[in-house]
Amino acid sequence: MNTRLARTMGRLTATTAAAVAATAAVLIPAGVAHADPVDDGAPSACNPVHVNAVVEPAPASSGHRHYSVVLSAAPGTADCTVQGSPSDLVFSLNGAPRAIDVQPYGDQTRPVVFGPAHPVRFDVQVPTSAGPAQANETAFALHSPLGESSGDYVAHGPIEVDAGTRVGPFTER
Repeated sequence: MNTRLARTMGRLTATTAAAVAATAAVLIPAGVAHADPVDDGAPSACNPVHVNAVVEPAPASSGHRHYSVVLSAAPGTADCTVQGSPSDLVFSLNGAPRAIDVQPYGDQTRPVVFGPAHPVRFDVQVPTSAGPAQANETAFALHSPLGESSGDYVAHGPIEVDAGTRVGPFTER
């Protein structure tokens, strides 16, 4: 009786393993087990209309004020990839632009996933000075690893900027 039970259990295990292997063989080519995002028709998180961006003060360092610009994607959007520092930065106060030349710093080659479950941020580093320009909007462009720029984004929140302002690359929040 023990031998018969052992043979039955062995057949059941073999049948189950074969069924799992057959299911995996069907699902893997279809992309079900693939780690990359699946294009399910959801709008891209990298579309400016699906992004909320805010400026937050960050801890200062010796000789600099720091701000984090934090981007959050709307629920239901598909992840996208951003890379490097944002470009075309324009700081303004109630719509009046501030004439500030901004330079990127840091690793510009590292891609970062951005989406509803993956907020991102970039650092704005401003030298401490006696008379920085006040601003409450920061406009910028994002870049993908392919070098593409996607739209004009606007972050809201108080920020002081001045000559020598630098902007870091996107990082995970």
